[in-house]
Amino acid sequence: MVGMDVDAPFSEQWSQDDARNKQQGVERNELLQAPKNRPTRIVAMGGGTGLPMVLKGLARRAAPKGGQPGVDITAVVAMSDDGGSSGRLRRQHGALPPGDIRNCLVALAGGKSALKDVFQYRFGGAKGLAGHAVGNLLIAALAELKGDFLEAVRLSGELLGAQGQVLPSTLASVQLVAQMHDDTEVVGERNICRAQGRVRRVSLSPRSPPPVDGLLEAIYSADLIAIGPGSLYSSVLPNLLVDGVAQALKETRALKVMVANLMTQPGETDGMNCLDHVQAVIDHVGPVLDAVLVNGRAPSEESIQRYARKGSYMVTAETRELLSSGVIPVQADLLKEGSKIRHDSRKVAACLLKMARSGL
Repeated sequence: MVGMDVDAPFSEQWSQDDARNKQQGVERNELLQAPKNRPTRIVAMGGGTGLPMVLKGLARRAAPKGGQPGVDITAVVAMSDDGGSSGRLRRQHGALPPGDIRNCLVALAGGKSALKDVFQYRFGGAKGLAGHAVGNLLIAALAELKGDFLEAVRLSGELLGAQGQVLPSTLASVQLVAQMHDDTEVVGERNICRAQGRVRRVSLSPRSPPPVDGLLEAIYSADLIAIGPGSLYSSVLPNLLVDGVAQALKETRALKVMVANLMTQPGETDGMNCLDHVQAVIDHVGPVLDAVLVNGRAPSEESIQRYARKGSYMVTAETRELLSSGVIPVQADLLKEGSKIRHDSRKVAACLLKMARSGL
């Protein structure tokens, strides 16, 4: 894989391909460098396990240190989850899904604390509370007590000492709807996962739900917006389908960066490379990306083969193809040490902050 080095300045990287991009009609967004006298504003969008990974790395740098002004973090979480504990709370109590919210709050809390462990504790057994995470129940209980899910999230963040705010993308009770390649329609995130078919397109029901208060303002005032990594159709795209979000992404002067997945997801992104992921975003909401951050270090062959036996393969990226789609590929070592093929939260955060503060 050929890619641009994250250590090279953004202005140099752009100038190398500026003529080609202009010929192809690619319009470069005007980018702002974060003033040195205020925190760098980063909005991270996603869900599942990918978004907490990004937040964990950013939270370590939230406080001012070593001449850096710190980071102002806003996490935007997809609200279409209907599986597991969150799904049961939705069906039995009419609650909004708290699971991904909980994981993001814990990721932003940083360090070690008994309260984080309590939030993540999941009851065992076969009936009653079995399978519920304590944090999910607490957020749902606070939402009932206050009559306000957003206030419940804010209070939970205060309890945990979260280094940033977490926003549900919408307060509407939405379901994810997938149009499959065989022209069937599947309703519900958990049903889409079970279908094990190739997804062609997703939408939310009801369509274009209203954004939560503060979401669009956060996008417009950001220095950088990180999108992903995570399940393309169930974690990344649902945030972008909320009313006004795609338009705000097109209009903001923030740098919009997609953090590319390392591996394909069986039953959802089989056979898709990095360009296919980028093109799926473009097909759904238009040209809202400036750059894509891709891993430049290959996992061990043993790890690759182990994942292949489960139907998961590396998401490959080619610079020329990505440039032709209007996004700049940025390559860096993002891999976490160990037998599992995972992003390293520290490495991802370091790259995003460098891009936000001075360009790529």
